[in-house]
Amino acid sequence: MKESVLSRKERIMKEALLLFSDQGYTNTSTKTIAQNAGVSEALIFKHFGNKDALLVYLIKSGYRKVLTHHRGMMTYREPKEFLRTMINLPGKLVSAEPIFWKLQERLSHHPFSKQQHEQFMKPVQPIIHRAFKELGYESPEFETQFLLLIIDTLWKKEAIGELEQTIELTLFLEKKYNLI
Repeated sequence: MKESVLSRKERIMKEALLLFSDQGYTNTSTKTIAQNAGVSEALIFKHFGNKDALLVYLIKSGYRKVLTHHRGMMTYREPKEFLRTMINLPGKLVSAEPIFWKLQERLSHHPFSKQQHEQFMKPVQPIIHRAFKELGYESPEFETQFLLLIIDTLWKKEAIGELEQTIELTLFLEKKYNLI
């Protein structure tokens, strides 16, 4: 019995993630999620309480999954290696969890989603700054801000399929920062 309950909960989460990322959070009803998941709408409320709580659960579990799969990505060994990792990170994250990042892009102005993303990225800023400082950049603060803007744009464009020549672009950035 417990196994079937878990699989229904997982189906709800999967369908909600797909629908929220494709149709948007506001345009997706719990009724539609239930129909697509093959469960009753009441089961959604039983597991998650309401649609807002389901969204929060999806966002939190998405970031947990990202952190679990990309453990060690923040490990700083050498400045050039770390900057290369950060430049390539958007492509790796999006290819590993495309639907989650598409949802995040759609919700980039949603307060909870934005807060979770900022929390996810917060530890990166001082490490990037340290890397630019160690490499002797004249203005490590501005280089850090600039690279973080690029990273933010890269994952968003990648998530919605608007980024062509991803490999060429990352190589261009690696050359720009003399990382190759």
